[in-house]
Amino acid sequence: MTVFSEYENYDALGLAELVRKGSVSPDMLLDEAIRRVETLNPSINAVIARFDATARQSLPSLSAEAPFYGVPFLIKDLLADYAGQAMGSGSNFGRRYIVSKADSALVQRHKAAGLVIFGKTATPEFGLTPFTEPVATGITRNPWNTSRTPGGSSGGSAAAVAAGIVPMASAGDGGGSIRAPASSCGLFGLKPSRGRNPVGPDGGDHWFGFAQEHAVTRSVRDSAALLDATQGALPGAWFAAPPPARPFLEEARTAPGKLRIGYSVQPIISRLLHPECRATVEHTVKRLQDLGHVVSPCEPYIDSEDFIFHYARLLAADTAASIREMEQLAGRKAAEDDFEPRTRAMASIGRAINSEEVVESCWALQKMARAYADTIGRFDVFVSAALGEPPIVIGGLAPKLSQRVALRLANSLPLGSISKRREFLLSQGREIFDYTAYTMPANIAGLPSMSVPLDWSVDGLPIGTLFTGRFGDEATLFRLAAQLEQAFPWFDKRPPRR
Repeated sequence: MTVFSEYENYDALGLAELVRKGSVSPDMLLDEAIRRVETLNPSINAVIARFDATARQSLPSLSAEAPFYGVPFLIKDLLADYAGQAMGSGSNFGRRYIVSKADSALVQRHKAAGLVIFGKTATPEFGLTPFTEPVATGITRNPWNTSRTPGGSSGGSAAAVAAGIVPMASAGDGGGSIRAPASSCGLFGLKPSRGRNPVGPDGGDHWFGFAQEHAVTRSVRDSAALLDATQGALPGAWFAAPPPARPFLEEARTAPGKLRIGYSVQPIISRLLHPECRATVEHTVKRLQDLGHVVSPCEPYIDSEDFIFHYARLLAADTAASIREMEQLAGRKAAEDDFEPRTRAMASIGRAINSEEVVESCWALQKMARAYADTIGRFDVFVSAALGEPPIVIGGLAPKLSQRVALRLANSLPLGSISKRREFLLSQGREIFDYTAYTMPANIAGLPSMSVPLDWSVDGLPIGTLFTGRFGDEATLFRLAAQLEQAFPWFDKRPPRR
């Protein structure tokens, strides 16, 4: 039975306003969200952990002054620690042996913002892939077409929001993991500037500072208001974005003025760009010109093979360190079935990498980041495709036979320097980088970047457009996104009910 039939007609701020007015109660909203999990989740497998009773117990302590007073919320099963709940990080090992002792700083701020957290969403192991098909929790599917991926690594969050279970959900982005799922599921997804949101209090800056946490949302204003509630680095942080001049929600209510916008329809790092994705960028350029902006071609250069090699090498080192930390927390060594072959191979490569090679890759990516930021920074905003193609079929990026053989060798033989060689890393990562190459430069440069749901494919699949700004300038992105949202609304576009 439907508890609140108009639930999907509101964004998170809209639901909070209804609660504040007494039109609905936090209990009613939680009941409706739970009903929707039970009804909708079996076909998409987005929500992989529930703590309904804990959420119910939190309701009396909610503040009516909080911006998201009583709004149901889901957190990603990666980085977002919730005290007393398993931290799986998409793995069997985490689900079996790791329980968070305290809330992460970001989760603390989510709670203070009035959000009612009642579950966790699916993610691939350690967020390593742009699709969400982990062995530990099973395949997560796109509500627009369940034969397609919702993207990754925040695929569970994006699928849950697109399906209408919650109006927004937490997400993290180390190479496109907010923006790729947002593009795939017809949502708004902003990756903040490096250091905008807090990291900690435990753990280090994720993926050498490439990864930032925020959310996927249905409206621009929800994203802006949530960032207002969570932004600000913890004392002692290695990275911190400059404080905003005024609230981001106010920026989302402000006209952007006449912007200088650069764009590219070239692959940049990828070897390909699907014709429909290219057409989306070209269509967006026309829209921007019609809105009065000055739009010009801009072609940043990045050596794709150098980028993939150094990026993959750092991720391998991070994966090895992450598994070691999890084993220390659990007080036990991981068994063979605790992690997937791809993850174990990445960790094996990471253990073979020495400190000089890690520093070499950091320096190489920093050089690329500076060149990229300098080129696109000549404009207020840079526009490109969000993904190399529309949402791919489930299993479309699974390792091929030759890759599986190489993974088995990496997991069974002391390959040492062989496994970390350029050719090996390129062979394992090339196709994944082809799919998500457009989002990754903003991660290494620490720039704010957003996917905006402006187009759908001929098959009815969402195709986002990517907008990247200058460091610390989320304000311009929110202004532009709100203008696009008003001119080309997407809120009422919903996946078909099956």
